Amino acid sequence: PACSVAAASGRQCLKHSFCRRGITAIEILVVIAVLGIIFAVAIPQFSKIRENQVLKNGVADVLSSLNKARSQTLSSLDSSVYGVHFQSNQVIIFKGTGFLDNDTNNEIINIVTPATISNISLTGGGSNIYFNRLSGSPSVSGSVVISSPNFTKTITISATGTASVD
Repeated sequence: PACSVAAASGRQCLKHSFCRRGITAIEILVVIAVLGIIFAVAIPQFSKIRENQVLKNGVADVLSSLNKARSQTLSSLDSSVYGVHFQSNQVIIFKGTGFLDNDTNNEIINIVTPATISNISLTGGGSNIYFNRLSGSPSVSGSVVISSPNFTKTITISATGTASVD
């Protein structure tokens, strides 16, 4: 409307005036290039953020499992001791001093990929730990490493039964 008024009054619209309509192909290409650069930088960062969060969740699951087994033992739940069995993609809370794979009392906690338990270094070897009913001290001490392609966390289980993350 403003352009038709300007043309009707005999004034000419200048090349860079507000009368110009639409956008050029060069402007579209510039916008696409800028968006492409932003996405090329942002998407890998979001991927790393997600991977780091999955690793943190895996660490929290392992710590929670250790603390739950220890507290169930100290509270003498079912007059038994409880322990934790480590596998690469899951942690299993078991009842008793020995892990049985098909026991119905087992509580399985899955570790979400890309996080995995990559190294289990418990004194005496093995992948099981159970807690003493009176003191809460573990049958073994050592460390469990949880890793993803870009990040690693180590959980250390002390001789007193407390677990900490580096």
